[in-house]
Formats: sequence, C-alpha cells, structure tokens
Amino acid sequence: MRFLLTVIPLTAAFIIAACSHSEPAAPEASPTAAVTTASPAPGKTAPANPALGSPEWLAWVDKTLAVSDDGHGPAPGSDEWNRAVNTKLGQEAPQASPGSAEWQQAVDALLRTRVATH
Repeated sequence: MRFLLTVIPLTAAFIIAACSHSEPAAPEASPTAAVTTASPAPGKTAPANPALGSPEWLAWVDKTLAVSDDGHGPAPGSDEWNRAVNTKLGQEAPQASPGSAEWQQAVDALLRTRVATH
C-alpha cells in the first residue's frame, strides 16, 4: 500500500511535467540589433498625401502590387499598367474606367485598407 501511495503521485507528476510545454528562451539581442531600426517592407506603408496619379502615388501602387519587376514592365500610369493593376487586384478591382480619377481613388482606398490591415 505504501508503494502505491508513493508511485501514483510520482507517476502523475511525471506525466504532468511531460505534457506541459515550456516556452523557448528568448534570443539575446545583439548589440547591432539594438542600433538598427526596422523599416517596413517597400510598398507596405502608404505615402502621406500624394496626389492621385502623381509619380509618387504611381510608384507606391507599383511597389504595393508588384506590377513591375525591377523596372521591367509597363510604364506606370499607361493603359497596360492600369490593366495590370486591375489584374493584380482581381475581384476587388474597381469597376470604373482604368486610369480615370474615380478608378485611381478606388485603387488608393483599397490599397490603403490592405496596407493598414497587413
């Protein structure tokens, strides 16, 4: 009887210890990590208030949707580029005429919503 009173609590303690998970140790910060600041990925922050259709806005849309590949691709703002933006947006693409002021406003609102939630 004494054996059972000793073995059962020890067995229960071992099972509980084996089933519980421990948190991994936090990595130690290197001195260089403290000096550098993390910057957001290109295209992942919306520019403050660029004019719709401006070169800054077109570059932001291009980076956010990855329309061009390192400068290879349609010229930002061209009809081909506007169609590529619509293709990248898929079902969310604005119904307005690509390149129109209404289309640019809808693309801007959609991308700002995407950037804010990702």
